[in-house]
Amino acid sequence: MKSNGKFKQYVALKKNLFNFDENNNLLDRYSEIEPDKLHPLVLAYVGDAYYHLYVRTRMLNFDFTHVHLLNDFSMKIVSAVWQARAFEAIKEEFTKEELALFKRAKNTKSHAPRVASVHDYHVSTGFEAVLGHLYLKKDLKRLDKLCKMAFTHVAKTL
Repeated sequence: MKSNGKFKQYVALKKNLFNFDENNNLLDRYSEIEPDKLHPLVLAYVGDAYYHLYVRTRMLNFDFTHVHLLNDFSMKIVSAVWQARAFEAIKEEFTKEELALFKRAKNTKSHAPRVASVHDYHVSTGFEAVLGHLYLKKDLKRLDKLCKMAFTHVAKTL
């Protein structure tokens, strides 16, 4: 019955998520997104998407003819295991504020998938939350620096 409850939540969310005006234009619910007020898992959701795109784009610097190979490598690089290793390698570069957000996100209750240890999953969640926060703050220089360091570490040790 749990899935039935989830389905009801989905239907209710879908019904209320998107609103349109009389001309059928999609209306934004929020005029401004304030990263400091977002739940750590929402920040991780955004950070995960950004890091995926960053890695896929960087992979094009090495090969752009073998899509299957690019996908295999990028999926490995963005996995919780490798994100956790990357974080451990670059954590000294994090500011106090970034470390505080990392810890808050890492300690947020969530369900780890079976493909990673609980520890690696939580560390990767913290890492992604920091990336998501930087992205939403539009601190793209800092975001690029951390992603580049993480990617370089993984590339050296993969």
